[in-house]
Amino acid sequence: MNTEYSEIYLSAVIGRSVINSRGEELGLLRDLIMVPGEVFPEVSHIVIKGRMGKMLLPWSEVSLFTHVVISAAGIAPPGLCAYEYREAEILVRRDLLDKQIVDVDGAKVVRVNDIKLGKLHDKLCIFSVDIGFRGLLRRLGYERFGDNVARLIKKNIPNTEISWEYVQPLEPHSSKLALNIARNQMNEIHPADLADIIEQIPIRNIKTVLENIDSETTGDTIYELEPEMRSVVIGQMDAEHASDILEEMSPDDAADVLADLSEETAQQLLGLMDDEEKEEIEELLVHEEDTAGGFMTSEFLTLPLNYTVGAAIADVRRLAGEIENVNYAYLLDDAEHLEGVLSLQDLLASKDDELVVDVMEDNIRSVNVGDDPEEILETLTRYDLTAVPVLDEDQRMVGIVTVDDVLAHYLPRLVKKRG
Repeated sequence: MNTEYSEIYLSAVIGRSVINSRGEELGLLRDLIMVPGEVFPEVSHIVIKGRMGKMLLPWSEVSLFTHVVISAAGIAPPGLCAYEYREAEILVRRDLLDKQIVDVDGAKVVRVNDIKLGKLHDKLCIFSVDIGFRGLLRRLGYERFGDNVARLIKKNIPNTEISWEYVQPLEPHSSKLALNIARNQMNEIHPADLADIIEQIPIRNIKTVLENIDSETTGDTIYELEPEMRSVVIGQMDAEHASDILEEMSPDDAADVLADLSEETAQQLLGLMDDEEKEEIEELLVHEEDTAGGFMTSEFLTLPLNYTVGAAIADVRRLAGEIENVNYAYLLDDAEHLEGVLSLQDLLASKDDELVVDVMEDNIRSVNVGDDPEEILETLTRYDLTAVPVLDEDQRMVGIVTVDDVLAHYLPRLVKKRG
């Protein structure tokens, strides 16, 4: 097929005449049926509205496709047939136009005002989506008028288009068109940005976003959500999936999420977890929320007192992927009392054959499990620490509180005051 067209917008062809090779009108173009392609989604059929109702014409039997006229090959195209609605079918106008999408590159939710089509390997493909004011003017037929007004006021109406590779549709049907590159890039969006996206979209679309990110990123994203929204998102998942995601999170983050859920839901999810993760999280849940025990994580790096620096560095390297905070290593005795602390900088600056007890800091700053946020923040700032150990009533080390955990407690208040 030698189809003649260049890049063209959907708004320019919807409603145009579709004719046969004699110039006889078959009907008006109503929509395009799309299927996943090797690079971009491709048109498999066009939908025509004629005197006898809606008809389908295979793309292979389209000989001319322009903003003026669309022509079928032959007088009576053999593939022309009555259109039958199929639930799983993806129609560009119906499923993409005016819908919300995730701009993966810009990490935001936007609305599709128009769609740019183009030729690739003799296929008609979706190249990009127009999310700007120009796309809206084009659809309404006011693009030229808009340009004239813009020239009068010495302004430009920019083209605001997103290449399809950076698009993640949110609707159930059109999500099948999402490319692997878009799914992969969803995992690269910062969890805080993903949380903003989730809070902007309809509840029914949340599942589509979550299905395209891995469990670890999902957990981090849920933690970044407002407490009310956490319950909504957890409610979009089956219990087994939700418990798997909570297991991927650090114990303190998982405990914070569970604390925002109903008692029944929290207990159900805890019951599905492995015993080790469940026990760690339950230990954190017994503490008051706004105390060191409520802020702390039970994951921290410990070293035996008889270690050399070389052995300690090997441990740090081995455990770095499993423990969120490895800025400090803590030396405990057999009763879990804190004997010393080593920063990562101290370790790297010491000789491999030195004993850790000879280079550790034994004048240790710590907080008690019941201390309030002000006491924790004062200790962190006064002694320029990024994390502080937490001791229980028997002076055993039970966790650490990081500076970002304490700041997360205060920053929302500062933002509200500023607003």
